[in-house]
Amino acid sequence: MPPMGIVEAARPEVVFPGGERRPALGLGTWRMGESPHARASEVAALRTALEIGWRVVDSAEMYGEGGAEEVVGEALAGAFAAGALARDDVFVVSKVYPHHASRAGVIAACDRSRRRLRLDAIDLYLLHWRGSVPLAQTVAGFAELQRRGWIRRWGVSNFDVADLHELCALPDVADAAPAAGCATNQVWYSLGQRGVEFDLLPWLRERGLPLMAYCPIDQGALAGAAAPAALREVAARHGATPAQVALAALLSQPGVMAIPKAVREAHLRENWQAMALAAALDAADRARLDAAFPRPARKLPLAMT
Repeated sequence: MPPMGIVEAARPEVVFPGGERRPALGLGTWRMGESPHARASEVAALRTALEIGWRVVDSAEMYGEGGAEEVVGEALAGAFAAGALARDDVFVVSKVYPHHASRAGVIAACDRSRRRLRLDAIDLYLLHWRGSVPLAQTVAGFAELQRRGWIRRWGVSNFDVADLHELCALPDVADAAPAAGCATNQVWYSLGQRGVEFDLLPWLRERGLPLMAYCPIDQGALAGAAAPAALREVAARHGATPAQVALAALLSQPGVMAIPKAVREAHLRENWQAMALAAALDAADRARLDAAFPRPARKLPLAMT
Protein backbone atom coordinates (compact mmCIF):
# COMPACT_ATOMS: atom_id res chain seq x y z
CA MET A 1 0.00 0.00 0.00
CA PRO A 2 1.18 3.58 -0.67
CA PRO A 3 1.83 6.01 2.19
CA MET A 4 -1.32 7.27 3.94
CA GLY A 5 -3.13 9.85 1.83
CA ILE A 6 -1.13 9.13 -1.32
CA VAL A 7 -2.91 7.84 -4.40
CA GLU A 8 -1.04 5.09 -6.23
CA ALA A 9 0.44 6.59 -9.40
CA ALA A 10 2.37 5.21 -12.32
CA ARG A 11 5.68 3.96 -10.99
CA PRO A 12 8.60 6.13 -12.09
CA GLU A 13 10.97 4.62 -14.65
CA VAL A 14 14.29 5.42 -16.25
CA VAL A 15 15.02 4.93 -19.93
CA PHE A 16 18.37 3.53 -21.01
CA PRO A 17 19.95 4.33 -24.40
CA GLY A 18 18.06 2.44 -27.04
CA GLY A 19 14.73 2.77 -25.20
CA GLU A 20 14.82 0.03 -22.55
CA ARG A 21 12.71 1.04 -19.54
CA ARG A 22 13.33 -0.12 -16.00
CA PRO A 23 11.91 0.90 -12.59
CA ALA A 24 13.49 4.01 -11.06
CA LEU A 25 13.90 2.20 -7.74
CA GLY A 26 16.43 -0.57 -7.29
CA LEU A 27 17.80 -2.50 -4.34
CA GLY A 28 21.40 -2.12 -3.21
CA THR A 29 23.34 -4.99 -1.63
CA TRP A 30 26.40 -3.26 -0.14
CA ARG A 31 27.60 -4.99 3.05
CA MET A 32 25.72 -8.17 2.17
CA GLY A 33 27.63 -11.42 1.88
CA GLU A 34 30.21 -10.45 4.49
CA SER A 35 29.15 -12.92 7.18
CA PRO A 36 28.28 -16.60 6.68
CA HIS A 37 25.99 -16.32 9.71
CA ALA A 38 23.87 -13.71 7.95
CA ARG A 39 23.66 -15.59 4.63
CA ALA A 40 20.26 -17.22 5.16
CA SER A 41 18.62 -14.04 6.43
CA GLU A 42 20.06 -11.99 3.55
CA VAL A 43 18.81 -14.48 0.96
CA ALA A 44 15.41 -14.42 2.65
CA ALA A 45 15.41 -10.60 2.57
CA LEU A 46 16.06 -10.59 -1.16
CA ARG A 47 13.34 -13.17 -1.75
CA THR A 48 10.97 -10.93 0.23
CA ALA A 49 12.02 -7.93 -1.84
CA LEU A 50 11.23 -9.80 -5.05
CA GLU A 51 7.84 -10.80 -3.65
CA ILE A 52 7.11 -7.15 -2.80
CA GLY A 53 7.90 -6.16 -6.38
CA TRP A 54 11.52 -5.03 -6.48
CA ARG A 55 12.93 -5.83 -9.91
CA VAL A 56 16.32 -4.06 -10.04
CA VAL A 57 19.14 -5.48 -7.90
CA ASP A 58 22.56 -3.83 -7.67
CA SER A 59 25.70 -5.63 -6.53
CA ALA A 60 29.48 -5.69 -7.08
CA GLU A 61 32.39 -8.09 -6.88
CA MET A 62 33.76 -5.82 -4.12
CA TYR A 63 30.76 -6.37 -1.83
CA GLY A 64 31.82 -9.11 0.54
CA GLU A 65 34.49 -10.06 -2.02
CA GLY A 66 31.82 -11.73 -4.12
CA GLY A 67 29.65 -12.70 -1.17
CA ALA A 68 26.87 -10.27 -2.07
CA GLU A 69 26.72 -11.67 -5.60
CA GLU A 70 26.39 -15.16 -4.14
CA VAL A 71 23.49 -13.99 -1.96
CA VAL A 72 21.79 -12.43 -4.98
CA GLY A 73 22.41 -15.54 -7.04
CA GLU A 74 20.90 -17.84 -4.43
CA ALA A 75 17.85 -15.62 -3.99
CA LEU A 76 17.23 -15.34 -7.72
CA ALA A 77 17.75 -19.05 -8.32
CA GLY A 78 15.15 -19.80 -5.67
CA ALA A 79 12.67 -17.34 -7.13
CA PHE A 80 13.16 -18.69 -10.66
CA ALA A 81 12.80 -22.29 -9.50
CA ALA A 82 9.60 -21.45 -7.62
CA GLY A 83 8.14 -19.80 -10.71
CA ALA A 84 7.82 -16.51 -8.83
CA LEU A 85 9.36 -14.56 -11.69
CA ALA A 86 11.10 -15.06 -15.02
CA ARG A 87 14.68 -14.09 -15.82
CA ASP A 88 13.60 -11.15 -17.99
CA ASP A 89 11.57 -9.71 -15.11
CA VAL A 90 14.65 -8.79 -13.11
CA PHE A 91 17.46 -6.36 -14.00
CA VAL A 92 20.75 -7.34 -12.35
CA VAL A 93 23.65 -4.90 -12.01
CA SER A 94 27.19 -5.68 -10.90
CA LYS A 95 30.56 -3.95 -10.96
CA VAL A 96 34.17 -4.81 -11.64
CA TYR A 97 37.11 -3.70 -9.50
CA PRO A 98 39.37 -1.13 -11.24
CA HIS A 99 42.40 -3.41 -10.85
CA HIS A 100 40.50 -6.14 -12.74
CA ALA A 101 39.53 -3.78 -15.56
CA SER A 102 42.08 -4.64 -18.24
CA ARG A 103 40.66 -6.27 -21.36
CA ALA A 104 41.51 -9.76 -20.17
CA GLY A 105 40.93 -8.96 -16.51
CA VAL A 106 37.41 -7.69 -16.98
CA ILE A 107 36.45 -10.80 -18.94
CA ALA A 108 37.73 -13.07 -16.18
CA ALA A 109 36.10 -10.97 -13.45
CA CYS A 110 32.77 -10.95 -15.25
CA ASP A 111 32.85 -14.72 -15.62
CA ARG A 112 33.39 -15.07 -11.87
CA SER A 113 30.52 -12.68 -11.18
CA ARG A 114 28.21 -14.54 -13.57
CA ARG A 115 28.92 -17.79 -11.78
CA ARG A 116 28.31 -16.27 -8.35
CA LEU A 117 25.09 -14.68 -9.60
CA ARG A 118 24.09 -17.97 -11.32
CA LEU A 119 23.27 -16.05 -14.49
CA ASP A 120 24.28 -16.54 -18.09
CA ALA A 121 24.32 -12.76 -18.59
CA ILE A 122 24.52 -9.70 -16.36
CA ASP A 123 22.10 -6.98 -17.43
CA LEU A 124 24.36 -4.04 -16.58
CA TYR A 125 28.07 -4.27 -15.77
CA LEU A 126 29.90 -1.23 -14.41
CA LEU A 127 33.48 -0.12 -13.82
CA HIS A 128 33.24 0.49 -10.07
CA TRP A 129 35.55 3.48 -10.08
CA ARG A 130 38.38 4.71 -12.21
CA GLY A 131 41.79 3.15 -11.61
CA SER A 132 45.13 2.96 -13.39
CA VAL A 133 43.99 0.76 -16.29
CA PRO A 134 43.47 2.83 -19.45
CA LEU A 135 39.79 3.28 -20.21
CA ALA A 136 40.29 2.01 -23.76
CA GLN A 137 41.29 -1.41 -22.39
CA THR A 138 38.22 -1.58 -20.16
CA VAL A 139 35.91 -0.58 -22.99
CA ALA A 140 37.49 -3.22 -25.22
CA GLY A 141 36.78 -5.79 -22.51
CA PHE A 142 33.19 -4.64 -22.18
CA ALA A 143 32.73 -4.89 -25.95
CA GLU A 144 34.03 -8.47 -25.90
CA LEU A 145 31.69 -9.33 -23.02
CA GLN A 146 28.76 -8.02 -25.06
CA ARG A 147 29.92 -10.00 -28.08
CA ARG A 148 29.99 -13.17 -25.97
CA GLY A 149 26.56 -12.42 -24.52
CA TRP A 150 27.89 -12.29 -20.96
CA ILE A 151 26.61 -8.74 -20.38
CA ARG A 152 23.78 -6.82 -22.00
CA ARG A 153 24.94 -3.29 -21.19
CA TRP A 154 27.93 -1.61 -19.56
CA GLY A 155 28.51 1.62 -17.74
CA VAL A 156 30.63 3.35 -15.11
CA SER A 157 30.46 4.37 -11.48
CA ASN A 158 31.98 7.31 -9.58
CA PHE A 159 32.85 9.17 -12.80
CA ASP A 160 32.75 12.95 -12.88
CA VAL A 161 32.16 15.04 -16.00
CA ALA A 162 35.83 15.20 -17.01
CA ASP A 163 36.11 11.40 -16.77
CA LEU A 164 32.98 10.99 -18.90
CA HIS A 165 34.30 13.39 -21.52
CA GLU A 166 37.45 11.28 -21.80
CA LEU A 167 35.45 8.06 -21.92
CA CYS A 168 33.03 9.27 -24.57
CA ALA A 169 35.85 10.58 -26.75
CA LEU A 170 37.17 7.04 -27.24
CA PRO A 171 36.34 5.86 -30.80
CA ASP A 172 34.75 2.64 -29.54
CA VAL A 173 32.37 4.69 -27.39
CA ALA A 174 31.76 7.70 -29.61
CA ASP A 175 30.84 5.51 -32.59
CA ALA A 176 28.93 2.83 -30.68
CA ALA A 177 25.25 2.11 -31.19
CA PRO A 178 23.07 3.22 -28.25
CA ALA A 179 22.83 -0.23 -26.69
CA ALA A 180 26.57 -0.85 -27.12
CA GLY A 181 27.92 2.35 -25.54
CA CYS A 182 28.02 3.62 -21.99
CA ALA A 183 24.57 3.15 -20.45
CA THR A 184 24.76 4.88 -17.06
CA ASN A 185 26.88 6.44 -14.32
CA GLN A 186 26.35 5.34 -10.72
CA VAL A 187 27.28 7.96 -8.11
CA TRP A 188 26.42 9.10 -4.59
CA TYR A 189 23.37 11.33 -4.94
CA SER A 190 20.97 12.33 -2.21
CA LEU A 191 19.37 15.42 -0.70
CA GLY A 192 22.47 15.72 1.45
CA GLN A 193 24.82 15.27 -1.52
CA ARG A 194 23.38 17.35 -4.37
CA GLY A 195 26.64 18.35 -6.02
CA VAL A 196 25.86 16.29 -9.14
CA GLU A 197 22.97 18.63 -9.93
CA PHE A 198 25.40 21.42 -10.88
CA ASP A 199 26.91 19.77 -13.94
CA LEU A 200 26.98 15.96 -13.88
CA LEU A 201 23.24 15.28 -13.86
CA PRO A 202 22.53 17.84 -16.63
CA TRP A 203 25.39 16.37 -18.70
CA LEU A 204 23.93 12.88 -18.40
CA ARG A 205 20.41 14.08 -19.22
CA GLU A 206 21.59 15.84 -22.37
CA ARG A 207 22.94 12.49 -23.58
CA GLY A 208 20.02 10.34 -22.48
CA LEU A 209 22.03 8.49 -19.81
CA PRO A 210 20.34 7.63 -16.49
CA LEU A 211 22.07 8.43 -13.22
CA MET A 212 22.02 5.63 -10.65
CA ALA A 213 22.01 7.12 -7.15
CA TYR A 214 23.69 5.11 -4.41
CA CYS A 215 23.39 6.14 -0.73
CA PRO A 216 20.12 8.00 -1.53
CA ILE A 217 19.26 8.15 2.19
CA ASP A 218 22.83 9.15 3.15
CA GLN A 219 23.49 5.81 4.83
CA GLY A 220 20.49 6.28 7.11
CA ALA A 221 21.11 9.91 8.09
CA LEU A 222 17.90 10.99 6.29
CA ALA A 223 15.72 8.36 7.96
CA GLY A 224 13.90 8.01 11.26
CA ALA A 225 13.36 10.37 14.15
CA ALA A 226 16.86 11.84 13.81
CA ALA A 227 16.23 12.98 10.21
CA PRO A 228 16.44 16.72 9.50
CA ALA A 229 13.32 18.72 10.41
CA ALA A 230 12.45 19.53 6.80
CA LEU A 231 12.15 15.85 5.94
CA ARG A 232 10.03 15.18 9.01
CA GLU A 233 7.75 18.11 8.19
CA VAL A 234 7.17 17.07 4.57
CA ALA A 235 6.70 13.48 5.67
CA ALA A 236 4.05 14.51 8.22
CA ARG A 237 2.12 16.36 5.51
CA HIS A 238 1.85 13.20 3.46
CA GLY A 239 1.52 10.58 6.17
CA ALA A 240 4.90 9.23 5.06
CA THR A 241 8.34 8.75 6.61
CA PRO A 242 11.47 10.91 6.20
CA ALA A 243 13.20 8.11 4.29
CA GLN A 244 10.28 7.92 1.86
CA VAL A 245 10.49 11.67 1.27
CA ALA A 246 14.26 11.50 0.71
CA LEU A 247 13.76 8.74 -1.86
CA ALA A 248 10.74 10.38 -3.49
CA ALA A 249 12.72 13.60 -3.99
CA LEU A 250 15.16 11.65 -6.17
CA LEU A 251 12.60 9.39 -7.85
CA SER A 252 10.72 12.46 -9.07
CA GLN A 253 13.85 13.67 -10.88
CA PRO A 254 13.90 12.72 -14.59
CA GLY A 255 16.54 10.18 -15.45
CA VAL A 256 17.40 9.18 -11.87
CA MET A 257 17.30 5.67 -10.41
CA ALA A 258 17.75 5.36 -6.63
CA ILE A 259 19.24 2.17 -5.20
CA PRO A 260 18.85 2.14 -1.40
CA LYS A 261 20.05 -0.88 0.56
CA ALA A 262 17.60 -2.54 2.97
CA VAL A 263 17.37 -5.94 4.63
CA ARG A 264 14.49 -5.68 7.11
CA GLU A 265 11.07 -6.33 5.58
CA ALA A 266 9.65 -3.15 7.11
CA HIS A 267 12.33 -1.06 5.41
CA LEU A 268 11.90 -2.89 2.10
CA ARG A 269 8.21 -2.10 2.12
CA GLU A 270 8.74 1.47 3.31
CA ASN A 271 11.26 2.21 0.57
CA TRP A 272 9.10 0.53 -2.08
CA GLN A 273 6.17 2.79 -1.18
CA ALA A 274 8.31 5.88 -1.86
CA MET A 275 7.51 5.48 -5.56
CA ALA A 276 3.89 6.39 -4.86
CA LEU A 277 5.01 9.54 -3.05
CA ALA A 278 7.24 10.80 -5.87
CA ALA A 279 4.35 12.21 -7.91
CA ALA A 280 2.67 13.74 -4.85
CA LEU A 281 5.46 16.11 -3.79
CA ASP A 282 4.30 19.63 -4.62
CA ALA A 283 5.95 23.03 -5.01
CA ALA A 284 5.69 23.76 -1.30
CA ASP A 285 7.35 20.46 -0.45
CA ARG A 286 10.17 21.12 -2.88
CA ALA A 287 10.68 24.65 -1.61
CA ARG A 288 10.98 23.36 1.95
CA LEU A 289 13.47 20.69 0.89
CA ASP A 290 15.49 23.13 -1.23
CA ALA A 291 15.73 25.52 1.72
CA ALA A 292 17.03 22.76 3.98
CA PHE A 293 19.20 21.10 1.32
CA PRO A 294 20.32 23.91 -1.03
CA ARG A 295 21.02 23.26 -4.67
CA PRO A 296 24.73 23.59 -5.53
CA ALA A 297 25.77 27.03 -6.73
CA ARG A 298 29.20 25.89 -7.94
CA LYS A 299 31.12 22.83 -8.99
CA LEU A 300 31.72 20.47 -6.04
CA PRO A 301 33.97 17.41 -5.75
CA LEU A 302 32.16 14.17 -6.49
CA ALA A 303 31.00 12.55 -3.26
CA MET A 304 32.23 8.99 -2.78
CA THR A 305 32.03 6.33 -0.09
